[in-house]
Amino acid sequence: MNGNGAATTADAVVAAFRAEAGAAVATVARLTGDVGRAEDAVQEAFAVAVVRWPLHGVPERPGAWITTTARNRALDVLRREAGRAVREEESARALRDGMVAALEATPPVLHPVVDDQLRLLFTCCHPALAREVHVELALRLVCGLRVPEIARALLRGEDAVARRIHRAKSKIRDARIPLRVPPPELLGERLPSVLDCVYLTYTEGYAATAGDTLIRHDLCDEAVRLTRLVVELLPGHPGAQALLALLLLQDARRPARLDADGEVVVLADQDRTRWDASRITEGMRWLDLASAHPEVTAADAAYLFQAAVAAEHSTAPSWDATDWPAIRTLYDQLATLTSSPAVLLNRAVAVAHADGPAAALPLLEDLAADPRLTGSHRLPLALAEVHRMLGSVQAARAAYAEAERLAPTAPERRHATRMRASLP
Repeated sequence: MNGNGAATTADAVVAAFRAEAGAAVATVARLTGDVGRAEDAVQEAFAVAVVRWPLHGVPERPGAWITTTARNRALDVLRREAGRAVREEESARALRDGMVAALEATPPVLHPVVDDQLRLLFTCCHPALAREVHVELALRLVCGLRVPEIARALLRGEDAVARRIHRAKSKIRDARIPLRVPPPELLGERLPSVLDCVYLTYTEGYAATAGDTLIRHDLCDEAVRLTRLVVELLPGHPGAQALLALLLLQDARRPARLDADGEVVVLADQDRTRWDASRITEGMRWLDLASAHPEVTAADAAYLFQAAVAAEHSTAPSWDATDWPAIRTLYDQLATLTSSPAVLLNRAVAVAHADGPAAALPLLEDLAADPRLTGSHRLPLALAEVHRMLGSVQAARAAYAEAERLAPTAPERRHATRMRASLP
């Protein structure tokens, strides 16, 4: 144990929750066969950590401590329930005793089994569950995001998200949906949801929807890891390959997105020598493999086009040398496949650079009527940049102020403030 002050210990608990909650839930769910029980046990383990870590110090391996404590809590609950079942129903007692025996035979978990989270991810995407809840459930259980974070990431209402997640966990328990990666013949029907979940996990890590930091490195790393596992599980699948290409090409720029003080560095100002060249090379290889596949669905193509956009940015020698007409064309093609507000917003930004700000302004003004973008700081930020390019200082100042008000993280708020202050 390492002794730490109360403030440092509290930070350690928060950091452990962000980094380890999803893995702990996945492992305990595998051991108990009950997602709800696993989530409760992990939450109790963190409650114990809040009390014990300030007294005894932060464990050398916080994730292993949380997982082991949660396992033991789940075992205690199963023992108590088994005791009640003895008095109530012989068959229930036998079932729970079997679960207890399996848990007791499992040594304390020091390293979660490498595919526990992948197993839980495929369970969250089971066809018996509504498609709209797949991503919500995965972000909650696999990634450990809280309901408000999920709602902001998906542009959905918090109450509705909470209800759907609760119903889905109950259905997994009551229908005894197995926590496993399905056999090969059933992988295809779940794969689109699985890829969506992994991509949104990365998106939340790359640009967090709340907090004091812009980047959640733990989520970025986990999304890349899970995508690699899916590619290994389904070798040659163009959608999985395209998603891996997209994540690697975007992730290559991660080291340059913040300066030494944790402040936002926009793409135009990033030091490209800090980009991860090995990830760019690997991402381009996966993009070539996916592009060469003879059978590509619309869902696969959506990841291909996004990866191609990322490739244009990642291989441009400078901001001024970026091929904006090519990027605009890719977004034109992508917009035929999806009506995602993020895609339409990015397309308008590409139009501003390829065809001029005057061409982009009406596109952005039309998007202002899209209720899915209500409350998003990205639209006023894009409007501010277009107004700046047009020389409309007052309009740019007002848009920056709106972006500052809506920005979900402290670095993004400070970025909007600096941009507003830099106007003439």
